[in-house]
Amino acid sequence: MRRIEISHVTEYLFPSRVSLLPHRLLLRPRENHNVRIESSVLEISPAHTLQWKCDVLDNSVALVSFHGPSDRLRVSSSLVIQHYEENPFDFLVDDYAVIHPFEYAEEDRAELAPFQQSVYPSDRDAVQGWLDGLGLEQPMETFALLARMNREIAGRFFYQMREEPGVQPPALTLASESGSCRDFAALFMEACRFLGLASRFVSGYLFAPATAAGNASTHAWAEAYLPGAGWIGFDPTSGEVTGNRHIAVAVARHPEAVPPVAGSYLGSPDQRPVMTVAVRVSALAGL
Repeated sequence: MRRIEISHVTEYLFPSRVSLLPHRLLLRPRENHNVRIESSVLEISPAHTLQWKCDVLDNSVALVSFHGPSDRLRVSSSLVIQHYEENPFDFLVDDYAVIHPFEYAEEDRAELAPFQQSVYPSDRDAVQGWLDGLGLEQPMETFALLARMNREIAGRFFYQMREEPGVQPPALTLASESGSCRDFAALFMEACRFLGLASRFVSGYLFAPATAAGNASTHAWAEAYLPGAGWIGFDPTSGEVTGNRHIAVAVARHPEAVPPVAGSYLGSPDQRPVMTVAVRVSALAGL
């Protein structure tokens, strides 16, 4: 078991006071049999009302309504989690799904169908061309197929931190052979769906030795549903299967649906805020 401390501070500074409209925060990790939240503190200014809920995919969502105008918005999340997953390969795929292609069991199809639908249908030809070039549209072991796609993106594409909002379409990632973690996750996800595999986008954090020094950031990867094994994470930025270095916060069918902080404000057109984000992910001593 690994104990991990996560600090995530987002701050917006406005030239003058604005009216902050309701905001939606996705900052609390998803708890399951591998992850337990030991402590959690969420501090927000200015004055506000906070409401917690779970969305349709069981993500923990904080809804914030503000009480008056302000020239500053600060959201500070501090958590300690216990992460128990040590071996990400400790699973067995059901016999009928070991070799791709296969059809999901009838009882699972209704729930998985939304995660098989393309988000970027106009990019279908580009994705197919990429898969054809890799020779992945032939019968082969399902997990080996996913691992190959994962490694190909990590090994052949140039990673870059993009400041622009949103996710670039897979066709653009393929054409430029570059992108951010969220772009790589979107490409992997779309390739899975092209092959008939259910997949979803994951936002969260990554623990690595360098992150303890304070230069961490949010991270994104993808999950594919393998019968018998469940949702298995693949990180096409590093080429690895996700384990206890990966801390999932939110999952979504669409890669642009789960930003950590989302909201708007009312003010004059020239009142663009200056945003700063500071993330720290560090290991703590055991219990």
